[in-house]
Amino acid sequence: MGGKQLGDYLRARREIVQPEDVGLPPGRRRRVPGLRREELALLAGISTDYYLRLEQGRDQNPSPQVLDALARVLQLDAPATAHLHALASPPQRNHKLPEQDHVSPGIRQLISTWWSQTPVIVLNRYMDVLASNPLAVALSPIFLPGVNVIRAAFLDKDLRSLYLNWDEMSVRAVAGLRALVGTQLEDVRVVELVGELTTASPEFQRLWVRHDVSPSGAGVAHLNHPGVGDITLQYERLTVAGTHGQLIVVFHAEPGSPAAEKLSLLQTETAGSKIELS
Repeated sequence: MGGKQLGDYLRARREIVQPEDVGLPPGRRRRVPGLRREELALLAGISTDYYLRLEQGRDQNPSPQVLDALARVLQLDAPATAHLHALASPPQRNHKLPEQDHVSPGIRQLISTWWSQTPVIVLNRYMDVLASNPLAVALSPIFLPGVNVIRAAFLDKDLRSLYLNWDEMSVRAVAGLRALVGTQLEDVRVVELVGELTTASPEFQRLWVRHDVSPSGAGVAHLNHPGVGDITLQYERLTVAGTHGQLIVVFHAEPGSPAAEKLSLLQTETAGSKIELS
């Protein structure tokens, strides 16, 4: 399946790049979006026939030099280029990935002492919430342990009124999911999750077929919170070593800012609560 994944990725990214993006005239009578196969092959310095074999999954061993040339023409950033290389040499599937729902005692202790003004959650590679503190749950109901945040993002219509930058957050969520699952697209849980969301959400389907990949560790969340009003928070995503994809997501505000004051208000309302663990 490695060749198919590589071909699907190349095709999706080729259809996004416009001729004028790479110095070609837009031309007329284009029947397909983006670059033609022969244009991409020419710009990458390979034959059209060889590129066609790559996109059709009939050649699964392109050299690193060929992949770098394709990445250059497709204007891939460093994470997307790394993903391209990974698709060309996927890991062996002769081992079972460890369970993803175990939160280590050390991480539990960390978030239990780190919550007075800091909403924090722990996610697995499928974006299930494994653990969260009361301030995170007070910030958004999707941060309850057991909730899958990407499913909630696309299927819970109430979130669109909670997140003022829902469009931006949804793009990041899909690109982040692709980064987390990497080449493990045949994982049963991934197949089920993507299948459900593709069927139920046209927005998810549109974003998923783009094959955007972004392990970006930082961003901004703009919320219209029912209790404290508009609040803008920074967030950082920190990889937990040795867990095959677990992330700690920490939301924070600049000290003394209106957002920090609103977090303090939420903290007061949740004082005395305990850490929520799945």
